[in-house]
Amino acid sequence: MAGLFSTSPGLLWRRLGHRGAAFAGVLLAAALLFTLSRYAAVDPSVSPSPTYGHRLPTLVDLTLVYGRDAVCLDGTPPGYHFQPGFGDGSHSWLLHLEGGSWCRNFKSCAQRKKTNLGSSAHMDTRVEFVGILSDDESQNPDFYNWNKVKIRYCDGASFSGNVQDEVKNGTGFFFRGQRIWEAVMADLLSKGLSRAKQAFLTGCSAGGLSTYIHCDDFRALLPKTPTVKCLADGGFFLDVEDISGRRYMRGFYNDVARMQDVHKKFPHCSSDMEPGQCFFPREVAKSISTPMFILNPAYDVWQVEHVLSPHGSDPQNLWRNCRMDITKCDTEQLKILQGFRGALLDAIDEFKNRRDWGMFIDSCFIHCQSMKAITWHSPSAARINNKTVAEAVGDWFFDRREVKEIDCEYPCNPTCYNTVLDVPYKED
Repeated sequence: MAGLFSTSPGLLWRRLGHRGAAFAGVLLAAALLFTLSRYAAVDPSVSPSPTYGHRLPTLVDLTLVYGRDAVCLDGTPPGYHFQPGFGDGSHSWLLHLEGGSWCRNFKSCAQRKKTNLGSSAHMDTRVEFVGILSDDESQNPDFYNWNKVKIRYCDGASFSGNVQDEVKNGTGFFFRGQRIWEAVMADLLSKGLSRAKQAFLTGCSAGGLSTYIHCDDFRALLPKTPTVKCLADGGFFLDVEDISGRRYMRGFYNDVARMQDVHKKFPHCSSDMEPGQCFFPREVAKSISTPMFILNPAYDVWQVEHVLSPHGSDPQNLWRNCRMDITKCDTEQLKILQGFRGALLDAIDEFKNRRDWGMFIDSCFIHCQSMKAITWHSPSAARINNKTVAEAVGDWFFDRREVKEIDCEYPCNPTCYNTVLDVPYKED
């Protein structure tokens, strides 16, 4: 195991922890669905959201989009939440693609159809706009008064599946993420997006992967908009060996890609590559020409649990404590985590030379930082060179400075806000 990665560990750490809740799952795919959707959502430990002396977050209504054969997994219409901009932000648009893992087979997709991640019938009709979607200037200094949209995720393949007909397997399934993207964009263009002076496509987790996939598509929809950029938060999933030496995540993506026919979306992929390989951001990003910001923790808590040490690769449950709390990792595990960080830095290295790209890679144990008020911009937010994520992203978007922030190794950054779980997620 020591040979999996080669980097020396640190020993000391100051922890600012928050508590998570466990979701039960029958299959590993079900656990992936629920845990990643939880990580991508607003921090459940904060009730309802941290305000730091300011007003409560705004609740924004759900809008459903009908027609164009664009439907969720169960055939219900897709949707989004739209908050109009105001003041000098009334001609600027920020779109956020929701995350929530993927489904790899009919059983996991059938389970997903019974949730908000597969059916608009289960979506909340109103949601809080926090973090990068907040309309409070103190919590979101650069984008608070923009037109802001949260696009709901209900197709199971990062808005990229494109199967023409309904698929029957005991019950019906619709794999139409690409058409959901097109229908929602058409609706928003008609509501003023087409007249945007500046536009920003963002996404978290599986929505972060969607942002890599659709960034250039977004740019193409706005030929008259002077400034169009993208941000992917917690979406740089790695194609690496896990602690047992297998590439679990590649196998998972292979299943998603085959079932939802996503290869049409990736013409850049060579014929000798497995279909799942084309789904990883490292491959997708190679062809992106639009300015992109990579926001990722070096020790992504979801990836540590599901990419690096999935349950099937840890039969003796030796990683249980480490997966729940990075301060409980032993010396050997920390060495492997440092190697995982090294694999991320290797994967993004080719993008550091793109002058119009930005990045913020902190050394925190967390997943998704733009959609939590406490991690986006607050007194408790992680900082690199004394800049919060929100400040770094704003500096980059508005060309105030070049932003290529790469944090030092854990446990060097005392400002990190780290995830601490009460119990591990079931994966059996």
